[in-house]
Order: sequence, then structure tokens, then C-alpha cells
Amino acid sequence: MSIELAMVLGLLVTAIVMFAINKPRMDAVAILMLVSLPLTGVITIDEGLRGFADGNIVLIAALFVIGEGLVRTGVARGVGDLLIAKTGKSEVKLLVFLMISVCALGSLMSSTAVTAIFIPIALRVAATSGTSPGRLMMPLSFAALISGMMTLVATAPNLVINSELVRQGEDGFGFFSFTPFGVPILILGIIYMVIARRWLPSSKEEPAPGRVSLADWVQEFELADREYRLRVSSHSALVGKSLGELDMRGTSGANIIAIERMGRFSRTLIQPTPTTRLQFGDVLLIDLFSPTTEIHELADSLGLEPLPLAGAYFNDRSQEIGMAQVIVPAESPLVGKTLVEKGFRSSTGLTVIGLRRASEAVNRDFLNTPLRVGDTLLVVGSWKQIERVRPEETGVLLLKLPIELEEVLPAAGKAPQALFCLGVVVVLMVTGIVANVHAALIGCLLMGVLGCIDLNSSYRSISWKTIVLIVGMLPFSLALQRTGGVDMAADGLLAVTSGAGPHAVLAALFALTAILGMFMSNTATAVLMAPVAIAVAKDMQASPYPFAMIVALAASTAFVTPVSSPVNTLVVTPGNYTFGDFVRIGGPFALIAMIVSVFLVPIVLPLSIAAQ
Repeated sequence: MSIELAMVLGLLVTAIVMFAINKPRMDAVAILMLVSLPLTGVITIDEGLRGFADGNIVLIAALFVIGEGLVRTGVARGVGDLLIAKTGKSEVKLLVFLMISVCALGSLMSSTAVTAIFIPIALRVAATSGTSPGRLMMPLSFAALISGMMTLVATAPNLVINSELVRQGEDGFGFFSFTPFGVPILILGIIYMVIARRWLPSSKEEPAPGRVSLADWVQEFELADREYRLRVSSHSALVGKSLGELDMRGTSGANIIAIERMGRFSRTLIQPTPTTRLQFGDVLLIDLFSPTTEIHELADSLGLEPLPLAGAYFNDRSQEIGMAQVIVPAESPLVGKTLVEKGFRSSTGLTVIGLRRASEAVNRDFLNTPLRVGDTLLVVGSWKQIERVRPEETGVLLLKLPIELEEVLPAAGKAPQALFCLGVVVVLMVTGIVANVHAALIGCLLMGVLGCIDLNSSYRSISWKTIVLIVGMLPFSLALQRTGGVDMAADGLLAVTSGAGPHAVLAALFALTAILGMFMSNTATAVLMAPVAIAVAKDMQASPYPFAMIVALAASTAFVTPVSSPVNTLVVTPGNYTFGDFVRIGGPFALIAMIVSVFLVPIVLPLSIAAQ
């Protein structure tokens, strides 16, 4: 062993130890290695920094942007809600559907791309269902890695190994040659994760102290049983009338909070104004604040059909309907006046649905109650109208906003455009018309042009910690090749497997590929191990296909460390994982994948050349 190789291996072991004890943080370790490796003289600092120009690094950054576009437009929320609708509160069903969805999409495009896209979806599902993100992030990454075992184009190592077969005069693999191995491993992966999830981090992110939710205000202002959805029937007396003419607040003690109206393609929510004219089929979201009015009598007299509610006080429509607490300051023109006298709704576009004086809710006719300094009003309206609240214009001061504001979609209504952008990226990646990184950059550009994301949000969406971690570890691949570390490993394999049975050789190839993949990219591992596997097959006078396939499967078995694949690295932060979590959960499953592969490969791809 040369001094240079000893130094590189020493740094590699040092990095692994620091990763294992999680001190310092992973990106700091990566920077330390990036600085230290050039000091060995094996690589230059320019070669160490070359990772920042690596296409895969740019691809990962671009996919963060695409994933953010899916979040901002509500696509991620929609997929998450669909998963919840299909699985309910069952964590097992949720895990199964998530892994199948990730693997299905990953079989047609980059596993790194799929992971970046599904991370915000999984986080949304976790927040909604009450599941810990740590229970979903690792199953997500495992499914994305297994997707590389599904089709020829699922991951770069498959294409590298196929190219080596063709270069050496073989026919290469078919598109679905990998599927007979990927499907059983996916099934076992799902079963394994259902059992192993109990050992994953289970802490849940608690709301920040002092933050309130819409549910808190429903209770505080005693709003329960005041909300109703009523459809305007064809014979209703309201058809064609304006809200100003009807004056339902004065005549019936009912506030129309919003109106659901059928648009060209879907229902939209419109804010009521005095000039808004009601149409047949409109659905009125009503706050019945008068205790003397019976909703059934009101509905019968006006020709309205009661409809079921999906959430407490319309909180299922929190994307369109905002809520806030405002306070009446000392200099407000509202002091001593009523909300009706000052025309508060007409001037601000906000509807007052609750009044608290001191520590008690005012349940009587608060719209006609003279206001005092310090009175707290609960108002509803669009989020844009709430954001425009200024004391000099409205007479009230914004006091509190609910935690649901953080979930409001910045680009609501742009989901079709975001799906179009994603579809373009998938088609470009599947067909190979352009390189994956080029396809992702095209998708980012389209997202910006179509208004799904802006430049500032794009920069904020990129996890620079992840980028630095990957770039810092990339130079180890070049250093190990230059110092002969990889050649030494390959020569050792040929010596150890000399005279051994085919299953033992396959197992040794799988193990060596998987071990190398812990410290270098799986694509580089495939480049190095593919010729070795084919050479071993020739020495044994066997078919090269099972040996090449075992290397391809092993290259996707990067379950053991968070730095063995960008897929794992992406989920470290959102899953709150440590290095040890991957070793503890990924190690046993990597062994399972090896056993299944060594058993199945010779059956599906016979060792005998004559059998091919």
C-alpha cells in the first residue's frame, strides 16, 4: 500500500467516524474533507472543487426548485391529500402507498428526481396525518433506490453497465430486464419497513409557542354551530338579486362569508360585495350570528338547499378564506360607533364574525354594539384583504394571524401548469432527448415562465447543506482511483473467488459493489465494477448477463449510509436522521437484497452461455 493510498483511506475512515458520531454536522465534515484531500497531493484543489460543476449536482439543485414549484401550486398537497384519502390514519397503508408511488414513478425517471419531488409531499402527509416525518423519509428513499432495479432507464448505473456489455460485443439488457428482480425486492422492502418503522425517529414537530390555529378561534369566539353551506335552488327568491338588495345581515342575522360558484372547469370561491348578484347553483357559506334565526326556516323561506360541511367553520377552505384577530386602538374612528354605522365590511372587504371584550365573547348582536378601545374582533376575508389591514385605513390594528397562514399556497391555481412542467421533464428524461440535467433546467425555466415559482423562492428552495455534503464527498472517488485503491479491491476479488462456485462469486461481486458504493457514487462504482464482472464471467466461461446484472442491482443497494447516494442524503434533514439510523436500518435490508439477488439472478438469467 502506497503512502498516498494510506492517507486517502485514513481521511475516508476519519470522515466515516465523524459521520457516525454526528459531530460536526455532515456538511462541515464534507468541507473538511474537501480541504484535506488536496493536501495529500493525490488531487488538486481545482479537481476537488470540480463537483460544483458536476451535472448531477446541478440536477439535484434544479429538482429542489421543481419540487418547490409543486408545493407552491398545490400539486404536492393534492397528492398528499389523495394518499390520506386512500389510507386514512393508517400509518401502514400510508407507508405502502407511498413506497409504491415513489417506485412506480422512479422506474421511469431519476431516483434523485423522484426523491426531491416526493419529499414535500411526504412532509405534507406527515403533518396532516400526524405521522412523524422520520417514519416516512427513509421508506421514501428506500423505494427510490429500489426503483433503480425496475427498468433500464431508472438509474444511471444500469445504463453504464448496459453500455459496457454492448462495448464488449454483447446484446445488452432489455427495458424490463431488471423488473423480475426489482418487484420482489420492493415487496420485501415494504414488508421490512412496516416492521422496522418502529425504530425510526418518531418525534413530531410541535407548533411554536404562542401560535394559534383556526380551531382555537372557533372555540374562543364560540363559533361552533354557526356555519352553514346553502345552495341557491332554481326557484329561490335570491336568484338575480344583489347582496346589497337582500341585506341578509339586517333581515336574517346571517353573514355571507363567501360564495362558491361553478366556473368553466371547477368551482371557485368569490368574495361577496354589495353588487354581487346571486345565480342558480351558487353555494353560500353563511355565518348565522343571530340566535333567534332558525337555519331551516331561513332555508325554506329563501329557497335554499342545506349542504354538508367538510370542516369546522370552513377551515377546509383556508386557502381562499383567511381569518385574523384585529384590535380597536385608542385613536380609531370606530370607538363609540357600531360596525354597521361605519360600514366596516363595505370599506374593508372583511366580515366581522366575533367580538371579544376583555376575556369574554360578546354573543348578542355585536354588529350593532358600540365598540370600545381594546375590543378584539375576529374577521374573515381573503388573505390579500387581511394583509392590507392598516389602522389608518380600516380603524383596526392587526393583532394575530393563525398558523394556517403558513400553508397558504403562494401560486394557487397554477397546479395544471406545474403538472405540465413536470410532465415535460419526465418525458425528456424517459426519452433521453436531452440530458437529465438539461431536462430539469428546462422544467425550472418553464416553472418560472408559467408563474409557478419566482427567482427568490427558487434560491430559497435549494438545500445548500445537501449540495455541499455531496460535493465534498465526490473527490474521494477520484482519489481512490488514482491511488490504486479500486484496482487493489478488484484484483483481490479475482484472487478470492478463484475456484469458488458461481453463487459465491455473485455474492462477492454484490458485496464489493455495495461496499464501494458506500464511499463513492453508484455511477462511478458501476463504471469500475462492470468490466470486472464481465471479466470474471469470461474466466468462468459463463454468460456475462447475470454477473453484469448483479453489479447493477448492488449499485442500487445504497441503503447503508446517508452519503452512499444523493437519494439518502436528501432525506437526512427532513427525516432528522443520523448516520447510525441508516446503518441500523439499511444494513440488514442490504443483506436481504443481496440474498434475494444472488438467488434470483441465476434463475432468471442462466449462467450457461448456451442457455442465453
